[in-house]
Amino acid sequence: MAQHDENQTGERQPRATVELPAAVHARIEKRLAHSEFDTTDEYVTFVLEGILGRVEDATDTEAVTVVDQEEVETRLQALGYRS
Repeated sequence: MAQHDENQTGERQPRATVELPAAVHARIEKRLAHSEFDTTDEYVTFVLEGILGRVEDATDTEAVTVVDQEEVETRLQALGYRS
């Protein structure tokens, strides 16, 4: 399986711990069997890198604007961080 904690040059990145709600962790665990990832760490790193890349691309090409609180809540719920 691919290691998704490496940077673009293939070097291993230092790691940090992030706590997730148990319900979110359980949802990720269920998805692992249907993915290419071996661990929740790999899965979460891949998902967050994708989201951060889109956000960074958007803010690099557009003026930063105030984000609607409802939009943030909707996105967090879609990602499983809110129920």
